[in-house]
Amino acid sequence: MSKTIIVAVDETQLEDFQSVVDSLDSNLCMIKIGSVSFNALGHQAISYASSKGFKIFLDLKLHDIPNTVKKSMEGLVSLPIDMMTIHTSGGLEMMKAAMKAVEGSDIKVFGVTALTSLSDEDTSFIFKRTAEEQVNAMLDLAEQAEIDGVVCSPHELSLVSKRKSLLSITPGIRLKDSNDDQSRVMTPKDAINLGANFLVIGRPITEAENIKEALLEIHNSL
Repeated sequence: MSKTIIVAVDETQLEDFQSVVDSLDSNLCMIKIGSVSFNALGHQAISYASSKGFKIFLDLKLHDIPNTVKKSMEGLVSLPIDMMTIHTSGGLEMMKAAMKAVEGSDIKVFGVTALTSLSDEDTSFIFKRTAEEQVNAMLDLAEQAEIDGVVCSPHELSLVSKRKSLLSITPGIRLKDSNDDQSRVMTPKDAINLGANFLVIGRPITEAENIKEALLEIHNSL
């Protein structure tokens, strides 16, 4: 689990997925397979990335009743996966069920606190509190459930660093100001300085003219 950079590969065609994976270096990064690639390609995506030597972060953000989440994860634990995600807002019992599902494996479970696309205005409307307040509440639940870590925006890393039992995965990483669907963003170096254990980086690498060079540049900057 020593690799800090996790590259998000969101492709729906196997050839495109393979092309991006082939452009990356398993010595420099892990690969995130989210719902975009998993829903389109299924186990093929995981098998291919694994065959190329990559550690895999399966980011499906499971959010359902405890029994359904447990059974869903039991159907995945035999795959070559290193980390998986659930939603902390699914509640304490759901998170405990998720941990039960991965017992006996080396898979780490991370809980999504508040999506990085949400602004304070969004969280105030949805949860009736700011993003920071929402994340803090979810951190309390995550600690009680004894999951391995959480997914949070770089702006809430200072909150996670106070919880010694929790690792952090940080999406919303951008090399410069961007006009996209992420609201709470930060540069890779700044996020690491704030204590991020893992950085999820997608478009700044996968949409670069030279994927290999973009990954190496970010890796060297850390």
